[in-house]
Amino acid sequence: MRLIVARCAVDYTGRLTTHLPEAVRLIMIKNDGGVSIWHDGGSSVKPQNWMTPPTVLEFEGEPTLAHLVVRKRAGATEDRLDIAISEVLSDVTHDMGEAAALEKDGVEAHLQELLAEQPHWCGEGFRLVRREWPTDIGPVDLMCRDLDDGWVAVEIKRVATIDAVEQLTRYLDRLREDPAMADCRGVLAAQQIKPQARVLAESRGMRCVEVDLAVLRGEREPELTLFMV
Repeated sequence: MRLIVARCAVDYTGRLTTHLPEAVRLIMIKNDGGVSIWHDGGSSVKPQNWMTPPTVLEFEGEPTLAHLVVRKRAGATEDRLDIAISEVLSDVTHDMGEAAALEKDGVEAHLQELLAEQPHWCGEGFRLVRREWPTDIGPVDLMCRDLDDGWVAVEIKRVATIDAVEQLTRYLDRLREDPAMADCRGVLAAQQIKPQARVLAESRGMRCVEVDLAVLRGEREPELTLFMV
């Protein structure tokens, strides 16, 4: 991984056009071609701009980098980041070794396994496409299709907090960069969902589902809701 702290301006062109005026920023370049641009302020979990792999990187002015262009095909169009660098403050490369997958605790791992076998508990008519769907910021627990054949990303927790909502938000941001998944929905599934997490998730259009481990295991029947007319 290459980490560059530089005074730079950034222009993005593609599905929209944005401009970041000159300021000191961190440019993170991963070995897989992913590029993200950070500043010291604002969101601590979302970069100011980014490009997911596969990308084409063009460096100008090496060894003292003066300009970096990041290009990515998006269907018939091209997304492009133009990073004009006026001053390099730090430029280091680190060997991060082999990436280790995020390990869930035993309950979360078991929930994921059971919900993969019974995805209808996450939504009516859901069918599993893949467990541990890969993104450049980590795997999505379950990727499913709904009754209308739409994409649905499911994040599974034992206890879902605001951090879980933010994590699912980051996954959705990445997935929706693919035009084929532009309408991907999110579902937060957990044994318990904290009230603040539920409010935040629903405000972002996510569905919240509380699941019962004993019911998933077949150890008891689900509770029935009676409707009186």
